[in-house]
Amino acid sequence: MTRRELLRGGGVGLGAIALAQLLARDASAADGDARHHPARAKRVIYLFMAGAPSQLELFEPKDTLQRLDGEPVPASFVAGKRFAFVDGAHAKLMGTKRTFARYGECGAQVSELLPHTAGIVDELCFLRGVHTNEINHGPAKLFMNTGFGQFGRPSLGSWIQYGIGSEADDLPGFVVLTSGSRGPRGGSPLWGNGFLAPRYQGTPFRSGAEPLIDLESPAGVSPEAQRAFFDTVKDLNTLRYEALGDEEIAARIAAYELAARMQTSAPELVDLASEPESVRALYGLEHDRPSFARNCLLARRLIERGSRFVQLYHTDWDHHGDPKNHLGEPLEARCREVDRASAALVIDLRRRGLLDDTLVIWGGEFGRTPMSEVRKFVGRDHHIDAFTMWLAGGGVKAGFSHGETDEIGYAPVTGGVHVHDLHATILHLLGMDHERLTFRFQGRDYRLTDVHGRVVKEILA
Repeated sequence: MTRRELLRGGGVGLGAIALAQLLARDASAADGDARHHPARAKRVIYLFMAGAPSQLELFEPKDTLQRLDGEPVPASFVAGKRFAFVDGAHAKLMGTKRTFARYGECGAQVSELLPHTAGIVDELCFLRGVHTNEINHGPAKLFMNTGFGQFGRPSLGSWIQYGIGSEADDLPGFVVLTSGSRGPRGGSPLWGNGFLAPRYQGTPFRSGAEPLIDLESPAGVSPEAQRAFFDTVKDLNTLRYEALGDEEIAARIAAYELAARMQTSAPELVDLASEPESVRALYGLEHDRPSFARNCLLARRLIERGSRFVQLYHTDWDHHGDPKNHLGEPLEARCREVDRASAALVIDLRRRGLLDDTLVIWGGEFGRTPMSEVRKFVGRDHHIDAFTMWLAGGGVKAGFSHGETDEIGYAPVTGGVHVHDLHATILHLLGMDHERLTFRFQGRDYRLTDVHGRVVKEILA
């Protein structure tokens, strides 16, 4: 007898038991019973710079690299290393045209391209030796979001939802917001549920003044008629679930119910005109046009209303260079789009008393090489061995830098942090042990960090 036949034969009894267990597990997670130790953070806002910003133009000035600009790289230095476009036999070191200064009491060095970020360095925890496994954008985005370079694994937000649920009753617990000219390479698997239940996947909002469509009932349909429709669909779906025990059906039931509740909650959520003008100015909002700034303010409003994990993708950071600009205007444009709003989010959370238990993350899928590409232009290639990210709030040290790279920014010499370590630390801050947060699938216990990862205790406040 197959599983499906068993469930169908069991009828209402087994179906009702399964549904009750499903709902009980959700309630348990929402109550925080899945936490393994006291949490420092309750929620996460992840600012993902899709395309990989150059740490050497933004956060990592290297005097030696400047002095050796244009010098050949010794063949032994790049032997056996993986690059997307760099020709190791002809590689030359490449300094930056950007100027840096020290800011704040911590004295962190930040580029001229990020003046607003420079103003909040005493709130930030820099990770200066992050490294990853995947050399190309699509797999690297998957690795940064799921801990694996191929499709099929649950995303970070899904694992968090699975582990501790959401505090929001009438909004999704895991929301995805995008800005830029296109969606991030990798698409929906970046916020997918993988082998976890469908209810744990991220909910993407549209860009612009109307992130959610169809919030209003169709003309001529009264609230009573709509409620009757939802109830009938729920009854039919429940009958089917009781017959099959399929979690896709349980997810469909939950989605209909959430959609009904969002008709009341979502219009207020997306009405950014209700924000004081001073707050809108802080973020740099311009009318209701789609923007990273708008998404940052929306992210703050979402976590205030109980969403657990909000991820903002801002695309177009794939700057190898070009014949005219040498990492110029494209990089400058991206920095103008995100700098003010990223800093405003941290400032706004602090003013509202939310930063201490909200973890903010900023970074891309990998970094950029200290040597130039030999193509029709001068630029930087993909670099997996060392790049910079920053964290704020949520139990990490403020005004702190962890790790150091070598004199040209090629590899960590102290404080290297692998992506698996980053994931382990995020889960730890949320009260979860990355080795104990598991899901059994196809005869194996899976976890976000696979069989790797350590908590980076040095950055914990």
